[in-house]
Amino acid sequence: MTAETAIVAASGPIQAAQRFIAKSWRGMFVLMLISLHLASMRGAEDLWARGLMLAHFGLFILWQPFMRGEQRLNTAQVVLIAVVAVGCMYFLNWWLLALWVSVLAGIVGGKVFLFQAKWLRRFYLIVLLYLVSLLLVWIVPMTFIRVALPGEIVLLAQYGLPVLFFVMLAIPAETDTAETPQIVDFFYAALIVLLLVALMLGSFAFMTVGKSDYLTALSYSMLIIAGVMLLLSFAWNPRAGFGGLSMYFSRYLLSVGLPFERWLYFLAELSQLETKPERFMKEACAGLARLPWVSGGFWHTASESGDFGKVSKNSVEFTNQETHLRVFTKLPLSPSLIWHFHLLGQLLGEFYVAKQREQKLQQQTYVQAVHETGARMTHDVKNLLQSLNVLCAAAEREPEGNTSELSSLMRRQLPVITQRLQQTLDKFQKPDEGNGRFVPAKNWWEGLQRSYAGRGIEFTSQGVVDSVMLPKELFDSAGDNLLQNALRKRKLDESVSVSASFRCNGDIEFSVYDTGSPVAAEVLRGLLRGPVPSETGFGIGLYQTSRLAEISGFSLQLRDNDPGRVCFSLRGEVRRGARER
Repeated sequence: MTAETAIVAASGPIQAAQRFIAKSWRGMFVLMLISLHLASMRGAEDLWARGLMLAHFGLFILWQPFMRGEQRLNTAQVVLIAVVAVGCMYFLNWWLLALWVSVLAGIVGGKVFLFQAKWLRRFYLIVLLYLVSLLLVWIVPMTFIRVALPGEIVLLAQYGLPVLFFVMLAIPAETDTAETPQIVDFFYAALIVLLLVALMLGSFAFMTVGKSDYLTALSYSMLIIAGVMLLLSFAWNPRAGFGGLSMYFSRYLLSVGLPFERWLYFLAELSQLETKPERFMKEACAGLARLPWVSGGFWHTASESGDFGKVSKNSVEFTNQETHLRVFTKLPLSPSLIWHFHLLGQLLGEFYVAKQREQKLQQQTYVQAVHETGARMTHDVKNLLQSLNVLCAAAEREPEGNTSELSSLMRRQLPVITQRLQQTLDKFQKPDEGNGRFVPAKNWWEGLQRSYAGRGIEFTSQGVVDSVMLPKELFDSAGDNLLQNALRKRKLDESVSVSASFRCNGDIEFSVYDTGSPVAAEVLRGLLRGPVPSETGFGIGLYQTSRLAEISGFSLQLRDNDPGRVCFSLRGEVRRGARER
């Protein structure tokens, strides 16, 4: 038989034994307590008691919550078990028995607060009650008092405490997610052990110094410990308006000596200085190497990877959708430090994702700015082309030999077209939404009427004076877009009339009316807030005009949208005395 075959053959009985232990762990646990009870009743010096304690220790190894049943023991663990077994056989006394029962009570107490299943919690509470009762009623008196105990105490210890075994077996079997290896709250376990030791030593001190009997000394010790615990509970969570000890204790646990806090400050400062996600990740991971327990690590994202420090045998990992981080530590990490590391890894991942979003937002903003600038330039060029088309159409219709009207139209339109072309060229060379050029209201209004003379538009004005200054780019864009859109309606329906009004008394208002069809409901939802698809021209031109109006302190609105009456209005405050720049 080969070695591999022998291992496979031996694994079958081992797995069967593990299944049996997992299935009948409660009966085995009660049997462990029975062996402890019998050993205590026979006395620590009795030879049978030592054998029973050896059996108790073996059952404890099968139940213990620190290692899995399938885990192989190393040499140090085997030596430790052998030392304890030899100690049980040759060196067992009441002091060691009292210490062992205190430790066992601490282990059970450290597990009882972790269970969510109520019957399982009650089972361990009864076990804790039995261990504490056995310790105080029987073991401690045998340790400190060398006189015979009262008969009632002996009967209670020998026959009263075993009744709890039947109660344990009668409790309904129940499983819990916390019933897994290595689930013991060290803080609660240490607290219970220390309280039991303080209770035993306090009773011994009262008996020795005060010459009191055991029951009186035990009562004094329990009252003093209860008073101290009551004061600590008030100090832990007071109601007087301050945080209490719980706040300082939580701060101590979460800071772990302040290196984490310093790294968090470093991370916050780095997030303000560094904008590129990959470089931010590299610098932040390099900052992790400054923590005293970190020796090195490596990280990788979707596009890059890197490492820092030195590799060690102890490591902990954190992974989310965007990053993977593995940190090597100088020593094995406790559960508290592992929890802290996962918290730091989550923070680092969130900062990295935020940097990615910031970079994408910058790219989208840049693309949007390029798109809007190009769309605005395209719209300006389109308006200029329409003006040239008007001139060409007029030239074609003009009879030969009659050039006076055509010459007049050329004189009016060509300077305007030249000026608009120069403005468009300036925008290409230096796009600036906040163009600060102003023009007198009267000059702008007269120029608009000259540009659209003979197009069948009715112009009305009120309070137009030279002292009122208008942002030239905004009003040129509004005049061209609003009038061109209205004139397109008239091309589709010759019965549509178009009118424009301008007033400067009180505030500035420029309005364009037409008697055509209203803006469709599906177009109206996005109108003036973004480009909208429309065959009649309600698109990028109105959106750009609305943006210019917001920048200049004006507002462009669709004031009326009824059949036979559609009105767009540009409104803002009067500016007087500004010079055209």
